[in-house]
Amino acid sequence: MISGGARNLLRMGVLALLWGSTFLWITVALDGFTPAQVTFVRCALGAAALLLACRLAGHRLPTDPSIWRHLAVAAFLCNALPFALFSLGQRTVDSGTAGVLNATTPLWSLLLGLAIGAERDLRPIRLGGLLLGFAGVVTIFAPWRHGGLVSWNALAILGAAVSYAAAFAYLGRTLVGRGVPTIVLSSAQLLAATGWSALFLPVGGLDAPRVTMASVGALVVLALGCTAVTFHLTYKIITHEGATNAASVGYLLPVVSVTLGALLLDEPVTIRMTVGMVVVLLGVGLTRWPPRAPEAPPAAEVGHSPARRPVADPADAGPAAAAGTRAG
Repeated sequence: MISGGARNLLRMGVLALLWGSTFLWITVALDGFTPAQVTFVRCALGAAALLLACRLAGHRLPTDPSIWRHLAVAAFLCNALPFALFSLGQRTVDSGTAGVLNATTPLWSLLLGLAIGAERDLRPIRLGGLLLGFAGVVTIFAPWRHGGLVSWNALAILGAAVSYAAAFAYLGRTLVGRGVPTIVLSSAQLLAATGWSALFLPVGGLDAPRVTMASVGALVVLALGCTAVTFHLTYKIITHEGATNAASVGYLLPVVSVTLGALLLDEPVTIRMTVGMVVVLLGVGLTRWPPRAPEAPPAAEVGHSPARRPVADPADAGPAAAAGTRAG
């Protein structure tokens, strides 16, 4: 049986792998489709896949109007707006600049969390990990070698990073922890995002696409893997670890992209990139460093009462343990 910590690391790894390949698939898809078309199709196809999974799991969509209002806001901030901004920005911004700008998401998430009171775990080691992770991303991409940090398209990608951070904070405060399964929330959110993205279709989305096998294949992978699966996993991580930890996955994206480029495309990996990846991994590790457990009081202070074994959370211990807890 996989422990809770191992499950969290597995979710983080899969999310980083899928999310890290997003820029590649967007670039290929834009060879045949406009930014508005890419945004709409990835939302619609991703929503269809999650709705099917939701139905197979025996769940239904929410009926509470307040949940749908929150989902509409979340879908705009987390799907429709950043998808459109990324598709617009990547037309001229090189991948290195885009990667650095996108990697500001955890920092924005931390600032927003502090502003609204949702972020309380600001230990020096965790803050240092966030800053170190960003420094590693900058080292990998070396944006000073490419330029283009100051442009409208670069500003669009930075806006997408801020939008993601705002969305993660909003999800954590309004939707997570209300008793609704994450598969239901992610399905409903992408359905709402499809409605939002349809509003962008009149802006270049009605042009005839230049359909190719590569662009269609990239769009399908983008919708199913990099949209449906990633946003379901994002809900899972926010539920178990909070918005800032979910956003910190963004630091792993350049590590994934550099590794995939070396393995699949035979792209060179320089010493600078290697050092940057090590720094990123160290930074992410520090953000997940567990807080020190409080020391137990001496036995004399508690009347020499016998030590009690810690009681596991029934939700994490399985049905048998949960039943035993209720029976006790």
